[in-house]
Amino acid sequence: MKTDCPALHTTQALQRRRTGATALGWLCSLVLFALPMTTHATEEPEYKVVQMLEDIEVREYDTYTVAEVVVPGPAAEAGNQAFPILAGYIFGKNKGERKFAMTAPVTQAVEPVKLEMTAPVTQAAAPGGFRLQFVLPKGVTADNAPEPLDARVTLRDIAPHRVAVIRYAGFWSDANYNQHLAKLQAALRAANLVSVGEATYSRYNAPFTPWFLRRNEIWLPLAKAP
Repeated sequence: MKTDCPALHTTQALQRRRTGATALGWLCSLVLFALPMTTHATEEPEYKVVQMLEDIEVREYDTYTVAEVVVPGPAAEAGNQAFPILAGYIFGKNKGERKFAMTAPVTQAVEPVKLEMTAPVTQAAAPGGFRLQFVLPKGVTADNAPEPLDARVTLRDIAPHRVAVIRYAGFWSDANYNQHLAKLQAALRAANLVSVGEATYSRYNAPFTPWFLRRNEIWLPLAKAP
């Protein structure tokens, strides 16, 4: 498993309409809130690299669980609408129906639970708007996660899946994205691998991170290996 900073994902269909300054402000707030727990690397879903195509990885992700919300958008406003809703759940707006020893003291059954910040955060088009997701810590499932107090938040287990990934540094710009997406697509064609869905744009850093230190990724979903 590889770990790094908190991530922000968005699909190819949305990458030309980046989340606005307010959403980035929410991300900053989440990162600042999480500073006391970032003395170690931020948790990500477990995966293994099953193939290398020069600097491109083919990863297989294990099952993980997300808290998600669907907001009406438009795309540029989806982050503004969703971040406070999901942050509320992560930082204690839940029924606390189990005990967690994470960033907060162990809580009693009826008290809210604070969940540790993990990566990634994803955004994708969905029926009726746009779906944003926070990945929940390892060991938390849709069955045992604390129940959201906000009915707009739902919990879902994500099945194992396979993606081709290109990683790069630099600015969050369309030019940088398109250059690396084209490189990823060309590598898949050369390897006779076929993507089975839209690209996902992955940002692993807060907006105040210097451009040369940023971890950016593009994911293309692949069919599960036989």
